Amino acid sequence: MPSTTSSNLDTVRNWLLAKHPERTSIAADEDLIKARLVDSLSFVEFVLTVEEASGVEIDHETIDLEDFRTLEAIERKYF
Repeated sequence: MPSTTSSNLDTVRNWLLAKHPERTSIAADEDLIKARLVDSLSFVEFVLTVEEASGVEIDHETIDLEDFRTLEAIERKYF
């Protein structure tokens, strides 16, 4: 069952910020891929972070990239 707490989404935001110490914030509607906050090398780790924070098992075979493009999209789909 998806979590509904914003603190769990903050776990995802904090993971992104830890990977990019030059950043102090990430807007909920910022495109994480276009902003290069998530790239092909970090995507799998990013998906696992969302899984752990949300408590939702994500089928890696049917991932829709649009569900991971912004924090809003992640919250809508997994929280």
